[in-house]
Amino acid sequence: MKKIVLLLFLIIITNSGFAQKGWINLFNGKDLKDWKVKINGHPLNDNYENTFRVEDHVMKVSYDGYNEWKERYGHIFYKKPYSAYVLVVEYRFTGDQIPGGPGWATRNSGAMLHGQSPESMGLNQDFPISLETQFLGGDGTNERTTLNLCTPGTNVFLNGKLFTPHCVNSTSKTYHGDQWVRAEIVVLADSLIQHRLEGKTVFEYTKPQIGGGNVGNFDPAVKIDGKALKEGYISLQSESHPVEFRKVELFDLKKYMKNPAKLEKVLSSILQK
Repeated sequence: MKKIVLLLFLIIITNSGFAQKGWINLFNGKDLKDWKVKINGHPLNDNYENTFRVEDHVMKVSYDGYNEWKERYGHIFYKKPYSAYVLVVEYRFTGDQIPGGPGWATRNSGAMLHGQSPESMGLNQDFPISLETQFLGGDGTNERTTLNLCTPGTNVFLNGKLFTPHCVNSTSKTYHGDQWVRAEIVVLADSLIQHRLEGKTVFEYTKPQIGGGNVGNFDPAVKIDGKALKEGYISLQSESHPVEFRKVELFDLKKYMKNPAKLEKVLSSILQK
């Protein structure tokens, strides 16, 4: 009997390890050593007033040291670029927006995908050229979708047609209050990107590329309009409302991209049902 119990225990442990195999914890829950900070108006890695910090194993975006907002839009970049992957981010909004923050930025943050490197951003550049999976929190009353798409310096194709407006809503429900939300983002180089919540796709688009506006003070040599976005850096936003991230993990799909059947099988096994 003891041998059977031990065998079952080993099977459970083995299967658990197999399920986790392939996932990379971009945020280690301890520090920000694998990340680079770029805040508008400040040089690279000047983490103004400790905007980005780790407390209680959570990455926090805080403004308790600010005297004024002054359009200090910030981004914290993971240290290396990726091309094809599943990104999982668990986030929640807390507290009140810093006075002076724009109304649209209330309970607003996001994950920037296929972004330019932090080193290539201008000193006074507000947003990286990238694709934003926009995180929005509800105000307790009104409907407000999350996992929308915004496009600083980029364009995408929707339903087979070039789409140039800056932001477009997903089909998600509204998440009010300070509840944790789990976002899953499937990125397949420049072929397909899906935003997923609770096992359902709430937005998808294809053929991301550089182009359009809604980004300022960039280096013109970096913004090559029409260039396909096949890879880039992942970053998380500071947009004037406190936000927390307790999980940022990635499953690298690059090695499966030339084998559609295997790719589909892997995606099916790792995505939340």
